[in-house]
Amino acid sequence: MANLLARKPLHKILDEAQESGEHSLRRALGPTNLISLGIGAIIGTGIFVLTGTAAANHAGPAIVLSFTLAAVACVFAGLCYAEFASMIPVAGSAYTYGYATLGEFIAWIIGWDLILEYALGAATVASGWSGYVISLLGDLGIRLSPKLAGAPGTQFVFYHGHWERLTAQFEMGLMQQSVNAATLPHQACVFNLFGFIGIMIVTAILVIGIKESANFNSLIVIIKVCVLLIFLGLGANFLFEHRQLAMSNWTPFLPPNTGHYGDFGWSGIATAAGVIFFAYIGFDAVSTAAQEAKNPKRDMPIGILGSLVICTILYILVAVVLTGLVKYTSLDVPDPIAIGIDMTGVAWGSRLVKLGAIGLFIYFFYGRKNSRVQRGDYQVPVGPTQAPTMAD
Repeated sequence: MANLLARKPLHKILDEAQESGEHSLRRALGPTNLISLGIGAIIGTGIFVLTGTAAANHAGPAIVLSFTLAAVACVFAGLCYAEFASMIPVAGSAYTYGYATLGEFIAWIIGWDLILEYALGAATVASGWSGYVISLLGDLGIRLSPKLAGAPGTQFVFYHGHWERLTAQFEMGLMQQSVNAATLPHQACVFNLFGFIGIMIVTAILVIGIKESANFNSLIVIIKVCVLLIFLGLGANFLFEHRQLAMSNWTPFLPPNTGHYGDFGWSGIATAAGVIFFAYIGFDAVSTAAQEAKNPKRDMPIGILGSLVICTILYILVAVVLTGLVKYTSLDVPDPIAIGIDMTGVAWGSRLVKLGAIGLFIYFFYGRKNSRVQRGDYQVPVGPTQAPTMAD
């Protein structure tokens, strides 16, 4: 039992961190690289998907308070990570911190938790990236077999001449057109082709080297932030010209509770904060780069807390603009940001946001023009249902 709780001496950990050689990590990252690493890890599927879901089901426009509440919780965790990362500047992150303070067995559990966290996170993001690649190909008239167009087990139905992913929103749209989804031809996906390709591309970049990976990440972060800034700029300009629409969508700011805990009201704000906490996951990834930071004692706190502050500001602004553009009751869709940008009527802005989504690996689902929820109304193409052919 004593061996399970054995702790690794701090001086031994620090000695290992100072080792140099062909297989050692190279200290090449400054505070700017670490902040961009944190932003790149934080901004992702959460802000582009969960914002709409949490607003529609839990908090309404008061989702901005939920983002603030979640940010406060993350700051306390971030302060702990910053303190540990500056004291123990090695690549093991929470695993090494646990090994030095709580013992080997606890560190072993933490290590496997981290592996599961990043594995599931990578799978989720790759699936989202795949969806928007397929969506863009669909806009260009290129249709991929449903067997290769999503996560294994994802259901597709053949409608209006091509396969559509069977979501709750799409099925509701079919019902409004008096079409029973059960009567349509079905097909289940067996392999996510573009998700696999995306993971292989990122793996290749990581294998090349840390500096190259950091530069690539910085480029992706620039694109990410630019996409959000385009959305904020176009959305804010539209709301400035249509103040009445904004006031209507923001009223009531905090919808009354429906009688169930978490369904709006103050309990809804707390529940939404728990849901969108996923949008902040990733700031701890900065601590894994401690052994590659030039001056970890100074740079690690800057990287962790700086990325949290920047992302929190962006998140709150996006939530304000999104709930002003679209009534919160219509935001329970896979692509709320795309719905919001479509409200502005700026075609090039809408296309840029969607193209940016492909480069950012951020969306869970893909939205085709014929099956997406447009401006709060279900738009399902009306036309004869044809039998699928081998070409489809």
